[in-house]
Amino acid sequence: MTNKVLLCRPTYFKVVDSKNVYMIQHVSVNLAAAQAQWEALCAVLKGCGVSIELIDPVPDLEDMVFAANQVFVGFHEELGKFIVPSRMVHKSRQREVPFYVSWFAKNGYRVLNLDLGDEYLEGHGDLLWHLGRSCIYAGYGFRTTQRGLELFRIAMDKLGFGVVPLQLVSSHFYHLDTCLAPLNGEAALIYPGAFSSESLDRLYSSWKRMYELTEEEALRFTANGIVTSGHYITPHMTRHLEDILGAEMLIPVLVDTSEFEKSGGSAFCMKTFIY
Repeated sequence: MTNKVLLCRPTYFKVVDSKNVYMIQHVSVNLAAAQAQWEALCAVLKGCGVSIELIDPVPDLEDMVFAANQVFVGFHEELGKFIVPSRMVHKSRQREVPFYVSWFAKNGYRVLNLDLGDEYLEGHGDLLWHLGRSCIYAGYGFRTTQRGLELFRIAMDKLGFGVVPLQLVSSHFYHLDTCLAPLNGEAALIYPGAFSSESLDRLYSSWKRMYELTEEEALRFTANGIVTSGHYITPHMTRHLEDILGAEMLIPVLVDTSEFEKSGGSAFCMKTFIY
């Protein structure tokens, strides 16, 4: 895993509509608190040895702060660093994608455009690298569509990357990054209630150690954490999670993301690892 991330300041962050079950239209966002929480996340990342790059926020793109969703980022021995642009479900979020694609193109990434047609694909919200980069876990059902995922799978297969499709079945876990958190090459956090039975079978055959979160833990975005440099950055901690992280030799670091949780996102949603 790289130790560099891309983030976007929450300059224009607010909740203006209901894109998921966490969002209540016109809910009040304390922008000063959101700015402070974002700065605190940056400080925590830097404290863990992570280098931060920034993309400029754009007026009227209130969700642009959630930098995990607009593209999928990868590296291939022959192609070098590349991105696959997203086609997002909500029109307001579709407008974010060209700004991110432009940033990556200017920074030397090859852009692999997929002809998604009317299908959807939502970046690292639904597409998670195995930490050894041996495969990609791919959620579908609420944002990414099954056919969109199949088109992505075909493209990645040509590059030698396997894709593990995972059907999401609970609206509270509309993105894969809300219910699956790879901790290292052998272990992951999971909320089982988010997945179909077939998808659970695939997950349990993919990892040596699977740690099940309770529903209460999962709804507090504990699976939406960031693994970096032997740390797990999380918005919420329980004794259960602390024991899991201890078993995997990860140091928990708490960061308040309560303002961003009003939009259904937390720490993982607010960054994307880059090269």
